[in-house]
Amino acid sequence: MAMSLTQYRLCPRSRSVRLALAEGGYDVDLVDENPWDWRQGFLAKNPAGEFPVLEFDNGLTLAGVYSISEFLAEDVSPPAQVSAGLTAARMTPLIPGNREDRAEVRRLIDWFHGKFDREISRELVHEKVIQRMRPSNPAPPDADILRAVRTNLRYHLMYISYLANSRRWLAGDDLSFADFAAAGHISVVDYLGEVPWSEVPDVKSWYQRIKSRPAFRTLLADRIPGTAPPSAYADLDF
Repeated sequence: MAMSLTQYRLCPRSRSVRLALAEGGYDVDLVDENPWDWRQGFLAKNPAGEFPVLEFDNGLTLAGVYSISEFLAEDVSPPAQVSAGLTAARMTPLIPGNREDRAEVRRLIDWFHGKFDREISRELVHEKVIQRMRPSNPAPPDADILRAVRTNLRYHLMYISYLANSRRWLAGDDLSFADFAAAGHISVVDYLGEVPWSEVPDVKSWYQRIKSRPAFRTLLADRIPGTAPPSAYADLDF
């Protein structure tokens, strides 16, 4: 079944879904959309005006990261993996484990796509990218907002350090969509040169592992016009 994902390349929620799709072996076309355009065509797909939106060739449209991730989590036999001869037991579940394990995965998904997004990612992308890219009245970043975002970031990195140091993956023993959600946000913050890697070795170790997965390659190849990432952004041994 053919699929297309409408996204913005520095949208952490879109990035988390792209990681899930790549891990699942789905073949998906990426459709870029600028968040400042507010096109009527896009709003018709998702009146909330938020990314991502996943569309299937049978007419099904899924709007928002929660709808998409839960839909994919329930699909135990992605077409690409079945055609490759893989069994469901060998696939990586997005929300694995028993009832308690799954609740923890969902709690962390909500943490990153909710709290982390509100306190860091959304403000950082707005100040460092969107403000400058607006067709009318472009503006420089607000230094006070950036200062607050950096303070919030250190708090969140301490929490990720705790999770990475006490568990094999962030939500437990198994890789899950919680890791993809976290990586979607951290990769955006890293693209904008805001992660103090030397201060958070446990976060760096976790990120190196997930960054080295084949599913991450397309994210590392992304570039935003006028905003270049640090030299180590695509370096797996940073």
